[in-house]
Amino acid sequence: MAAMMQPQIILLKEGTDTSQGKAQLISNINACTGIADVVRTTLGPRGMDKLIHDDKGNTTISNDGATIMKLLDIIHPASKILVDIARSQDSEVGDGTTTVVLLAGEFLKEAKPFIEDGVHPQNLIRSYRNASQLAIQKVKDLAISIEGKSLEEKKSLLGKCAATTLSSKLIGGEKEFFAQMVVDAVLAVGVDDRLSMIGIKKVPGGNMRDSFLVNGVAFKKTFSYAGFEQQPKKFLSPKILLLNIELELKSEKENAEIRLSDPSQYQSIVDAEWNIIYDKLDKCVQTGAKIVLSRLAIGDLATQYFADRDIFCAGRVAEEDLQRVAAATGGTVQTSVNNIIDEVLGTCEIFEEKQVGNERFNIFSGCPSGHTATIVLRGGADQFIEEAERSLHDAIMIVRRAVKNSTVVAGGGAIDMEISRHLRQHARTIAGKSQLFINSYAKALEVIPRQLCDNAGFDATDVLNKLRQKHALPSGEGANYGVDINTGGITDSFANFVWEPAVVKINAINAASEAACLVLSVDETVKNPKSESAQGDAAAMGGRGRGAGGRGRGMRRR
Repeated sequence: MAAMMQPQIILLKEGTDTSQGKAQLISNINACTGIADVVRTTLGPRGMDKLIHDDKGNTTISNDGATIMKLLDIIHPASKILVDIARSQDSEVGDGTTTVVLLAGEFLKEAKPFIEDGVHPQNLIRSYRNASQLAIQKVKDLAISIEGKSLEEKKSLLGKCAATTLSSKLIGGEKEFFAQMVVDAVLAVGVDDRLSMIGIKKVPGGNMRDSFLVNGVAFKKTFSYAGFEQQPKKFLSPKILLLNIELELKSEKENAEIRLSDPSQYQSIVDAEWNIIYDKLDKCVQTGAKIVLSRLAIGDLATQYFADRDIFCAGRVAEEDLQRVAAATGGTVQTSVNNIIDEVLGTCEIFEEKQVGNERFNIFSGCPSGHTATIVLRGGADQFIEEAERSLHDAIMIVRRAVKNSTVVAGGGAIDMEISRHLRQHARTIAGKSQLFINSYAKALEVIPRQLCDNAGFDATDVLNKLRQKHALPSGEGANYGVDINTGGITDSFANFVWEPAVVKINAINAASEAACLVLSVDETVKNPKSESAQGDAAAMGGRGRGAGGRGRGMRRR
């Protein structure tokens, strides 16, 4: 009786939603597999695109897993983990964002029946971690190095990696054309690893094949004043002066007040202003520079002054473009025109202004430092060019990674099938429940080739059976066999140059396994009621405040 009389202990605020135990874990797994189903169809060369329309009315058509995950406004707390791993995969290696989400979703899907049967999540987590280490080791064993080859061979090998990445994108039809462009851009940048050194400029109109690569810097013609058309538009080996100052008459920032006793003194003040700007312009001309670029405005007076002296100038150049010009030409951005020495001036072989579509571009090519490149993209619709830019970003990241970590593995689901076979064999040597768990992990890896078949409209069961038979050959000759997207059969992916850097696979398996283990390790979800009813509270507070104010005014009148 005494036990029944004990008061109930309230720990959490009223209205807090706590769900725990098996049911909430199953709910989290279902949410994650739901997210994986969204991007499932975008995998591979025959993957479909998603059209996402946001609340601001912007429309995005994309095939890139990270872009889709970012644009989906996901509110489920467990599903956000998948968004994070897609983002980290994108920033770390650039490609494989759909793969990583699919793998994480599949690992959880395979774990679900065990959870329902009452297996403790920690047992699953231990086996999954073990399996992921074995899988990563197997990728490293199977990886083939492309180090030590001649430049031409290396170019062609990197081109294969870029083409594999681009084959699943919207611009897959022109993958050879763009793959070569990407490889040239990355090799032009060289050891300097800053991604900002490769610029991508978008010009609507024309054909995809009208896109071109500038071994140097190209940027859109900036806003210009009268006198601009009188300036020369082409130079050979010019000196380039880069500034971060305004070359125009400036009004005083503060409300300066000058009192004059004699009207004739007024003219001397006006003259002083003109002398200051003429002095600046003179100093620019004396440096011997033929091109003057500034991040801030170059006014109409300065434009005409430079035009009279056959000097080209451009003001309001974007910060990143100016930095890239500085890196390419060997110049340094100056914040003053006093004491400019030759060492701070840049140079390039050819500077010209060129018409591209409806836009004019200033193009610096043949730069001595050469640590920069610009890709000018053409295409019909704006959305198409946006997607082409995202695709090229992925390809650029992949080639950069392949240059640094020069090991590649066979794509097209070949590596996944081989790891799956390796793990199944390993599972047979283990006694106990973890044999089942590692087997389920191995089965989950088969989602990649299966999805490649589904997206291309082939019979996935038939293709997977052929692949399993090939990979099970004791001689190991079938290790590089993957899905043949063109015929619906199987083929040696490595011989057909379907390659991807090993680092992409390693990262994807690592991130997907971590995400799956993280979701499995959650045993209670607590939702704070405040965040849900914050608006309601604010409205109520507002009402109370107004009422109180009314009473206060009544008091004062008494």
